[in-house]
Amino acid sequence: MRHFDAEYLRETRRGMWADSRAALADLDLGSCDRVIDVGCGEGALTRVLREECPGEVIGCDRNVELLSELDAPAVRGDAYDLPFADGGVDLVVCQALLINLADPERAVREFARVASGSVACIEPDNGAVSVESTVDAERDLARRARRRYLDGVETDVELGADAATVLEDAGLSTVRTRRYEQTLVVEPPYSDADLEAAGRKANGSGLRARRETMTGTEEALDSLRAEWRAMGRDAVEQVQREEYRRTETVPFYVAVGDV
Repeated sequence: MRHFDAEYLRETRRGMWADSRAALADLDLGSCDRVIDVGCGEGALTRVLREECPGEVIGCDRNVELLSELDAPAVRGDAYDLPFADGGVDLVVCQALLINLADPERAVREFARVASGSVACIEPDNGAVSVESTVDAERDLARRARRRYLDGVETDVELGADAATVLEDAGLSTVRTRRYEQTLVVEPPYSDADLEAAGRKANGSGLRARRETMTGTEEALDSLRAEWRAMGRDAVEQVQREEYRRTETVPFYVAVGDV
């Protein structure tokens, strides 16, 4: 399983559920007394669930440092071996967790063990991410770089709509799915994270960090990084003129099944 720090999680989950929470309707949070958010990270979804649920929402993650960012109740636990009794909670939820697991079905079976009511998995289809940018080259370069990265990752980071199949294969019934789109917008006034991201494009550090998990020859990856840095320099110039705008849309699928 890959590991992410709190800063990365905050940035990638920025804006999640800010506009609408309609896609969470099948979780029936209003009737839950006890909910677990597995793989909660720094608690972005946990906080949303606590706003929507009158009962207790427990954050659960194997990373103690991430749990320290979340108010209690929070417990350390592994997705394959949760520290809860059989049927000990009403609902088990995870967000962008199965895509990082080698055996997502095994995790869902464990979720079903501790849930007395339902299991919900909110997973992105990273292969269907779209990017629009005022830098002409960015859309195509982002698509090409993403494809090389996705092809090199060992887990199914394109799980998305297939999360429903994982729930069904794990033995859950009445599985239903809703689609939610997360939109990440970069525009003036730029945040510190926006400025740092533009700088990483210009020096190619983002691609360099992911190079080991990207497919392709050294020559092809060197060529891609050179194009990426040139695109980044254009982005930085637009940022300096406050003309740079970028919109990234990530499709998520909320799959809910009954135990």
